[in-house]
Amino acid sequence: MFQVLAGVWALLLGVVLIMLGNGMHFTLIGLRGGIEGFSAAELAIVTSGYFVGFLSGARLSPALIRRVGHVRVFAALGSFMSAGLIAFTLLTEPWAWTLLRILVGFCMSGIYVTAESWLNNAATNETRGKVLSAYMIAQTLGIIGAQGLLTLGDAGTAALFIGASILVSISFAPILLTVARVPAVEVARPMSLRKLYSGSPLGTVGIFLLGAVYATQSGMGAVFGTQIGLSADRIALFVAMLFAGALVLQYPIGWLSDRMDRRTLIFGAAVMGAASCALGWMNIGGLWSMMAAAFLAGGVTTPLYALLLAYTNDFLSAEDMPAASGGLVFTFGLGAIAGPLLTGWAMQGLGPFAFWLVLGATFGVTALYALYRMTQRATPSVDETESYLGVLPTASPVAVEAAGVWAVEQAEAAREEAEEEASAEAEAEKSAAS
Repeated sequence: MFQVLAGVWALLLGVVLIMLGNGMHFTLIGLRGGIEGFSAAELAIVTSGYFVGFLSGARLSPALIRRVGHVRVFAALGSFMSAGLIAFTLLTEPWAWTLLRILVGFCMSGIYVTAESWLNNAATNETRGKVLSAYMIAQTLGIIGAQGLLTLGDAGTAALFIGASILVSISFAPILLTVARVPAVEVARPMSLRKLYSGSPLGTVGIFLLGAVYATQSGMGAVFGTQIGLSADRIALFVAMLFAGALVLQYPIGWLSDRMDRRTLIFGAAVMGAASCALGWMNIGGLWSMMAAAFLAGGVTTPLYALLLAYTNDFLSAEDMPAASGGLVFTFGLGAIAGPLLTGWAMQGLGPFAFWLVLGATFGVTALYALYRMTQRATPSVDETESYLGVLPTASPVAVEAAGVWAVEQAEAAREEAEEEASAEAEAEKSAAS
């Protein structure tokens, strides 16, 4: 593992620093928005703006990279993002913040495409799984660490926004100063939603609903904490718990994914998410029951994303996977735009604890649809399914496609090994009989 990381450590360090800055800004929006008196509905629009930009960047940045190159796009987007983070403190109006969030989302999407292209190019068939796993861990640790940095300053001043901007600015140094071959970027044209749905209805609907869940958690979690009167330190802890759960639950859910019917596991994870949201909504145990609810609700969200990707790939040919990856990222983005808007409207009308109601209802719909799909289609046997690899919901089509390629390679290797073992056993039995 250390040999694998030796070739990509600079990229991973840069990713951690980027996620520290981006993770700080996500929570800061809710904290500072509460100080400025923004309503839940206004902050929901601001939150959705990020995912509008992210979705646009995922579609446009590959063309930009092909036109002017990785390094120029990477440096330009980093500069715009750094400037955008500082600009949040200059004009504290919802419409201005929405435009800035669109800009930051666009930049982050392009940064992901560029960084993931470099990572994928640096990996071999043997190391791709480890490299992608290390990349996902680096992202998650960066987001969690960002919440700790928020406790070092006052959200009512410009200091934390400036700190986030500085982190993003210096994150590009280890990446751009590293001698690395510039890869080609080839992102397949996204599959149409109709074709994607016909191939895997549960995968398509589930990814859309999960987009709403993830965007609500990451964007509206701090808004919820602000509106119920939590201190900045506790809001930071609450948001950190949403992502910490993914680190703990990713492996056991992934282990089960390769050993049982994935629809059953999707149903079970969604039920767990709905139950944890019910715990948060009832708030019986006060602060710590709410933290436990955040840990479990956030903990099943990221594994569910990877699980739905793996389930969708089970019904696709290897040739269709690249196009499907783009289609799934697009579908996720649509859900991510809709989720905060619905949650903000509900919190505006029903109060802050509607945050848990919307999340719980979305998990519940996911569980019910998974249950329905079990009655409509036979599932492949476990031996015929592709391998599971944890992919974060923030991944671009580059990482999703690379994970799909890795899954196919691993599954084919496992089948070949099983066939060789069966053949060897047959030969042994034949020899013993003669």
